[in-house]
Amino acid sequence: MNREFLKELLETPSVSGHEEKNQKKALAFGKQFAGRQLTDPSGNVISVVNPQAEHRVLLCGHMDEIGFIVTHIDSEGRLHVAKAGGVDSCLYVGSPVQVWHGESMVSGVVAVTSELLKKEKVDPSDLIIDIGADSKEEALKTVSVGDPVCADVQVKELLNDRFTCRALDNRTGAFVVLEAAKRAAELGVSAGIYAATTVGEETTMRGAYYAASRVKPTCALAVDVTWASDAPGTDPASTGEVKLGGGPVLCMGSAVNKKMNGLLQKTAEEVGIAVQWEIATGRTGTDGDSVNLTGEGVPMALVSIPLRYMHSSVEVGSWKDLENCIELIAQFLLRLSKELERGFSFSPIE
Repeated sequence: MNREFLKELLETPSVSGHEEKNQKKALAFGKQFAGRQLTDPSGNVISVVNPQAEHRVLLCGHMDEIGFIVTHIDSEGRLHVAKAGGVDSCLYVGSPVQVWHGESMVSGVVAVTSELLKKEKVDPSDLIIDIGADSKEEALKTVSVGDPVCADVQVKELLNDRFTCRALDNRTGAFVVLEAAKRAAELGVSAGIYAATTVGEETTMRGAYYAASRVKPTCALAVDVTWASDAPGTDPASTGEVKLGGGPVLCMGSAVNKKMNGLLQKTAEEVGIAVQWEIATGRTGTDGDSVNLTGEGVPMALVSIPLRYMHSSVEVGSWKDLENCIELIAQFLLRLSKELERGFSFSPIE
């Protein structure tokens, strides 16, 4: 597992709708194992193992992150923004941010005012970004309306082989998809593996739809993050008990294919990887929802990575969980390939 590659992805902003920088990195990484690579108008990158294989397994991990988009630059050179994705605006008050204008980064801070600190609810429209400019004309020399904005933080290592940064949701999922496809190729998987780093999950879910519509997969596996219930203020009774460092999380849900879940569980038992379970009574809130409804319907399962403090700039993950997710998915793909050759049925009533 290439930790430095993940750190590089994490430190490269990919606010939803502006994923190109990291997608170029995904394209370069995929060249290590792919027999073919695809891009599409949405901005997806798909690296393919065994492109001529009859059975096609789509892996989806989204590359975008939550953030803001500049909507207005006032006469004082201050930036006003709208949210891109599920942002909790109060978490950004007084924080350093990055504004990206093409290939150039401009540093800024979210202004702190007495009025803002008194508000019970902070809306994106309340946030004002100070980049140090004295006028609109000066600000326009370095930024413009439409530029993406994200928290200005770097990867930091924590105790117990854990780490923190913004955008672990879902840069870790995109990373796992690439590493798992690479590992599956090393194991000699026979099915076609379509490792897609998708775009737009946090805002429109368009990337996964584009990918599945083009690939027309036999089945699909979404890889995303899920709430770790061992974080302060969480409730294990809501969706299940999930611990950081406790291993990959499988999902029991109406959208998840039971036969795929069973195969994932058997694979985990055989290779000695502990798994955890979460419950999704409706939509999973991942790329899997879009994939599931493309074409005539695509059997889908979800593998999630435990995450603390989701949708903040201090998300915390575990390197151990990432390693186990990669190995579980790679071994699952190897086993699924053999089952597909024997006529594996995805129907839960057969």
